[in-house]
Amino acid sequence: MPERHQAREDVRRKPMSERRTGKFAGDDPFAIAREWLGEAEKTEINDPNAIALATVDADGLPNVRMVLLKEIEHTSFVFYTNYESAKGMEIAATGKAAFVMHWKSLRRQIRVRGTTSREEGSQADAYYASRSLPSRLGAWASRQSRPLRSRGTLMTDVARVTASKGTNPPRPPFWGGFRIVPTEIEFWADGAHRLHDRFVWRRKDATSPWEVTRLQP
Repeated sequence: MPERHQAREDVRRKPMSERRTGKFAGDDPFAIAREWLGEAEKTEINDPNAIALATVDADGLPNVRMVLLKEIEHTSFVFYTNYESAKGMEIAATGKAAFVMHWKSLRRQIRVRGTTSREEGSQADAYYASRSLPSRLGAWASRQSRPLRSRGTLMTDVARVTASKGTNPPRPPFWGGFRIVPTEIEFWADGAHRLHDRFVWRRKDATSPWEVTRLQP
């Protein structure tokens, strides 16, 4: 059964306590997320695909930072980063991550929690190649999250990389994508008098059916 059709069947196996309509309608949470992002792209001033990505360090202390979500696939969410950065190493250690995507213009947000895997193949190569040349060279030059003596030091490293890698640098082996496969997705919309609308989609693992529940504001 095709992936997108399987997702719909998995939801239909579970009875829903309430018929979802309007912005919450649909049997595929990834399709709903894409629709919301599409709306935000028309109204949000800057970076409608920005997400606050959360990880935890070795002591269990949370870390959060803004990154750009690049793809909403049929079963996952994809972003790209330096694997040797703080977030990259924390994700590698736990295999888990979470994020929230919030749009002031729509007064909506999406929260996601799930497991992770790397995207290091042709898809990562294609995205890297689509970036501007300065950004591609910057990915080689930056030792992300490590101490930096000065801005001048960084620019010297960029110049060195530019001289050695030329105008068509390959994707760095330490740079690529992370795919988040969610076990929980929550859709939130602002409501009058702070009586917000919230629907959470939960499943035990990536192969289990979704259960959809309306939550208290």
